[in-house]
Amino acid sequence: IYCGGCCDPSSQRNQRRVKPQLEEKDKKTYPVFVAIKYKTQVVAGTNYFIKVSTHNSNDERVHLRVFQSLPYQKEEPSLTRYETGKTRDDPLEPF
Repeated sequence: IYCGGCCDPSSQRNQRRVKPQLEEKDKKTYPVFVAIKYKTQVVAGTNYFIKVSTHNSNDERVHLRVFQSLPYQKEEPSLTRYETGKTRDDPLEPF
């Protein structure tokens, strides 16, 4: 079961925390980085699938999979996977 919708505060927080991880892995700077939509999957923690707008002037999007461990583990969210080259029309599907 996947839940989601427009972005809630925790998905916004998570996408801000993983922006440096994405920029390091993708070797690219993202001047705009705004979560548009998200889905969650509960595992031994939570996977957040987040659609992020990366430019003001076009419809370029990046899809992120961010893992947030259980609260007692007190770990920062981590970017576990990402997909570039997405557009506003691409569906946000678990990957």
